[in-house]
Amino acid sequence: MSYKNQIASVLAPIVNLEASEIVRLMETPKDSKMGDIAFPCFQLAKTLRKAPPVIAAELKEQLEPALQAANAPVAKIEVVGAYINFFLDQAAVMRDVIATILSTGEQFGASDLGQGAHVTIDLSSPNIAKPFSMGHLRSTVIGNALANILDKLGYKSVRINHLGDWGTQFGKLIVAYKKWGTEEEVRQAPIPALLRLYVKFHEEAANDSTLEEQGREWFKKLEDGDSEAQALWQWFRDESLKEFNKTYELMGIKFDSLHGEAFYNDKMDRVVDMLEAKGLLVEDEGALVVKLEEFDMPPSLIKKSDGATLYATRDLAAALYRHENYNFAKALYVVGGEQRLHFKQVFKVLEKMGFEWAQEMHHIPFGMMLKDGKKMSTRKGKVVLLDEVLQQAIDDVRNVIKEKNPNLANADEVAKAVGVGAVIFHDLKNFRLNDINFSLEDMLTFEGETGPYVQYTHARACSILRKADYSAKNSGTVELAAGALEGAESWAVVTMLLNFPNIIQRAGADFDPSVLGKYVIDLAQAFNKFYAHVRVLDEDEAITLSRLHLVAATVQVLRTSLHLLGLQAPQEM
Repeated sequence: MSYKNQIASVLAPIVNLEASEIVRLMETPKDSKMGDIAFPCFQLAKTLRKAPPVIAAELKEQLEPALQAANAPVAKIEVVGAYINFFLDQAAVMRDVIATILSTGEQFGASDLGQGAHVTIDLSSPNIAKPFSMGHLRSTVIGNALANILDKLGYKSVRINHLGDWGTQFGKLIVAYKKWGTEEEVRQAPIPALLRLYVKFHEEAANDSTLEEQGREWFKKLEDGDSEAQALWQWFRDESLKEFNKTYELMGIKFDSLHGEAFYNDKMDRVVDMLEAKGLLVEDEGALVVKLEEFDMPPSLIKKSDGATLYATRDLAAALYRHENYNFAKALYVVGGEQRLHFKQVFKVLEKMGFEWAQEMHHIPFGMMLKDGKKMSTRKGKVVLLDEVLQQAIDDVRNVIKEKNPNLANADEVAKAVGVGAVIFHDLKNFRLNDINFSLEDMLTFEGETGPYVQYTHARACSILRKADYSAKNSGTVELAAGALEGAESWAVVTMLLNFPNIIQRAGADFDPSVLGKYVIDLAQAFNKFYAHVRVLDEDEAITLSRLHLVAATVQVLRTSLHLLGLQAPQEM
C-alpha cells in the first residue's frame, strides 16, 4: 500500500536510479493543493546536464503513460519548478487504505523489519530505598514506548530495569536505620520511612563528620558479605520493590529483567582481567584506566586506587552479560542526558576490546523533568512523587466524570486510564531531549495536545459506531458510495491513516516516541474536524456506511497508537 514505492518503481528505469533512492528523495508537500507526493529533480541535473525544471517537464510527459500502464493510483501530475507533484486518485486510495486497516486491525502498521532480533532496553532504573520520583517517569515511559514500537517493527524487546541497588548510600542507610529507624515504620510505609532516614542522615552528617565514616564502614561490611548488612540491604530492596511494583502496575509496565547493579558484583573482576589481557589497562595516579584520547575523551576509570570498581566497570560487565544472554541486535540505554560522556566511554572501551556489536549500542538521552523551572532533588526531601501525581490525576479525572457523565458505568476504570494516560502522554508528546516543566493542570485538560483529548476523541468515535450499530451493518467488505467521502476533511484523515506505518518506522529509527505522540494528536484533530464538517449519519444508508468505515478505521489507528505509547483507549468517557 506504499504509493511512493509504486510511483518510484515506475520512475526508476526512466531516471536510472534505484527505487529506494527515489523514495528517499520524495517529499510530502506542506500544502495539499500542491499534491500528495513530490519528487525534486535537482539530483538529476548533473547526470542529465539539464536544468531541473526542464527535467521535471520532460519526465512528466514520460511518466503519465507509464503510470497509467502500471495501474498506479495517480489522478494527475503537475510540474512546479523543479518538482514533479503527484496527485493520488482519492477514491481508489481511500478504499484501499480503509479496507486494509479494517481487515488487518491491530496489525496495521506492523512489519518484520526486526526479524525477531533482540533489542535490550535499559529503562526506569530507580534507586532502591528512594522514592520513585517524577524524574524517573521519563526513562520509564520513553523506554516502555520504544519497546512497544520496536516490537511492532518485528524486534523482540527485552525490558531491563537496572535497579540502583548498590553503592555507598546503603552504608549510610544502614547507619540511619540502626540509629533512628524502626522495623514497624519501614514495613508500614517503606519509601517515605527510608527517605526520611536518608534525609536525616545528611542533615545530621552536616554537624557530625563521624557519620560519613560509619556509612563507609557499613558499606565495606556489605561488600564483604557481613550477614547483618546483607540482611538489611535485602530487606530495603524487597520493601522498595513492592512499592515500585504498585506504581509499575498502575502504569501497565512490566519488565523482563530486574538485574540491578548488585547482580554484577561478581562479574566485574572478569572485565578487569579481560582488559588486562588485552593490554588496555593503564595505571594513572594509582587508579586503573583505559585511555581514550584517540576519541577525544578522558580516560575511562575502571578501578580506583583503593581497589573499588566503578560504574564503567559495572556497565561493561552488564553489556557482556546481556550480549552473551540475549545476543542483542541493538542495546538501548534510556538514561538522562547528563550521562552522555559515561556511555560514550563505555561503548568505546568495548570497541577497543574488539567487540563489533558495541557499534549497535545506543544511549537514548532525554531532558530533565523540572518543577517551577528547577531540577528536582531527593537529598533535601523536596521531591514530587510519581505515585502521588498519578493518584491526584486519577482523582481529578474522576471529579470531571462525576460532573460531565455521572452515569458512566465503569467510571473508576476510566478515571485510572485517563489520569495515568495524561501523565504518560504529557511526557511522550515532547521531543525527548527537551526539558519538561511538570504541570498537572496542563496534563489533564481535555482540550489541546493532551492524552485526555486523544482518548476522548477515540471514545467519541466509538460512540458514533455504537449509536449507528456499525458492527451489525458492516459485512466485512468495504465499498465506498460515490460522493460519501469527498472533501478536504475526509482526505486529510485518510492521508494521515495512510502515513501511520511510516510514522512507526520513523519513531523506531529515531528512537523517539514523540514522533508517534505528535502524529496521534494530529490524527485526533483531523478526525474532529471531519466530524464537525461531515454528517456521518446520513439519510442515504450507503453514504452512512461509507463514512462509518472511515470512523472505524480511525478508531483502530487511534487505539493502536495509544497502546504503543503505553496508554489505554477507553471506549466510553
